[in-house]
Parts: sequence; C-alpha cells; structure tokens
Amino acid sequence: MEDGLLIESVLGGKIPKNLFLTNRQQTDFYLLLMPGDKPFKTKFLSSQLGVARLSFAGEEAMKSLLHTIPGSVSPLELLFDTDQKIRLIIDDELRGSAVFCGHPGLSTSTVKLSWADLLKYLEATGHEVTYVTLPRQFDE
Repeated sequence: MEDGLLIESVLGGKIPKNLFLTNRQQTDFYLLLMPGDKPFKTKFLSSQLGVARLSFAGEEAMKSLLHTIPGSVSPLELLFDTDQKIRLIIDDELRGSAVFCGHPGLSTSTVKLSWADLLKYLEATGHEVTYVTLPRQFDE
C-alpha cells in the first residue's frame, strides 16, 4: 500500500492537496487546499479569484512566509504568516469534511484535526477562508 493511502487509512481521513501559489508579480500569495485526487489547472482558479495569471510560488517565498519547504506546506503553517500576506483558498468539496489531515511543518509527520478545529485554528491566525469550486474534469 502506498504511504499516503496507508496514512489515510490509519487516520481515517483524506490528505488534501496543498498548493502554494502566487500572481505574476509575486506580490500576492495563495494557499489552495483541494482534494488530493482532484486534478488542478491554474486557469480555473485564476478566473474565480480575478487574478490574471497564477503559478507556483518559489521555495524562497515558502521558506520566508510559511517557514517550510516544498512538499510539506499545509494550512498549519499559516501560523507564521502574521501579516496575513497569504490568502487561504479551499475547494468546496472539502467544506463538508469531518476531519483535516495534514503535515505540521514537515512531510515526515501527519496530524488529524476535526474540520471545526482547523477552522478555529485558522481564525486564530487571522486567516479567512475563500471557498471556490474547481472542476474534476476539463473540456480541452
């Protein structure tokens, strides 16, 4: 069994995909949470946020803003974003989740929180959630 699936079966919850994104000018940053098995194309998120072009933020921005490294980012690191430079975006499919499973700073560990506790945590960090609806299938 793949490590991620084993962890999900032990914790009893799915680990979402966490993507750290930025605009072209690298002045605005976004943390997107979406189902781990859902494909992602920036154009669908860009249009919903009214941002001309999104791309993946660089490692340096991740280190300075979230104090973590690629592959380990999660909303738990928003604790370090004390100036609220990062906008939290969550795909609507996760809204009804009972639990959140994610990495607390490094991908070598995974924690499980109730979704309600995650939302309380995010509120305590000063981050509001913007919900979006991203497609599962794309018409090319």
